[in-house]
Amino acid sequence: MERAAVFDVDGTLVDTNHLHVATWWEAFRQAGHRVPMHAIHRAVGLASTDLIAHLLGDDRDKDRDGELSAAHKALYGQYFDRLPPLPDAGDLLRRLHGDGWKVVLATSAGGAELSALRRAIGADDAITATASADDVDEGKPAPEPVEHALELAGVPAERAVFVGDTVWDMRAGSAAGVRCVGVLCGGIPRADLEQAGADAVYDDPADLLASLAVSPLTDRVLG
Repeated sequence: MERAAVFDVDGTLVDTNHLHVATWWEAFRQAGHRVPMHAIHRAVGLASTDLIAHLLGDDRDKDRDGELSAAHKALYGQYFDRLPPLPDAGDLLRRLHGDGWKVVLATSAGGAELSALRRAIGADDAITATASADDVDEGKPAPEPVEHALELAGVPAERAVFVGDTVWDMRAGSAAGVRCVGVLCGGIPRADLEQAGADAVYDDPADLLASLAVSPLTDRVLG
């Protein structure tokens, strides 16, 4: 039977979370908002509009959301040519592909940003499909990004595993009915990931690759 390994990208396969923190902080600062970096870090992984709402609240001037998103996009875009992959990210995807898994990316990135992330990973030959922010109405923690990834793979939830680095990822995967694996390389504590639904937690892609035989990404676990 077909199996799907669904991956978040930022903070899971590419070491970008703190770049997002710094560029969101600067975008907020330019717009006159004082938002602590630790709060931004906890919100990374949400779609742009949801991140802004989470950090500024419902009483903000919503008409300026577009300006904030555009400022962040422009600031973050300066790094597109040098985004750093996390250790063994590409090797992990190629190993899973070689083992017969359908590898699908589920990310809030789209357009040029998604292209830059895929270049950083360097494993396009192993990726079956990508579910981007452009394809869904609601981002994580709603299950829609993961559900769309499963549709692209043609695999039911019980034959899939979702790997991510934030509580938003774990909640989305759990809501979609898939097993969830957390990684610590995005900077979120193990306890938070487990509480949000992670069945197992690893340091980074390299640690997951080294532990693959005893991880949720095995035939023995999925049956």
